[in-house]
Amino acid sequence: DPRGTYTCETESQKKRSLQVHYRMCQNCIEVDAPTISGIVIADVVATVFLAIAVYCITGQDKGRLSRASDRQNLIANEQLYQ
Repeated sequence: DPRGTYTCETESQKKRSLQVHYRMCQNCIEVDAPTISGIVIADVVATVFLAIAVYCITGQDKGRLSRASDRQNLIANEQLYQ
């Protein structure tokens, strides 16, 4: 704990005092360069996997051929709706 009053003497025997107030963070974590780079790389990898998953899920309907059961039968204009 670096808080307190510090004194120093000069060559002319004068005393100078310095009072230090220091506030420490209780819930802080230290973030250095490897931590930040790890977070960025993990974010990029997760984004790529998510993009591939979305592409695979939405790309399944493109190659499917249309079947007769998928088509709707249209009603002629002369017929009445019930």
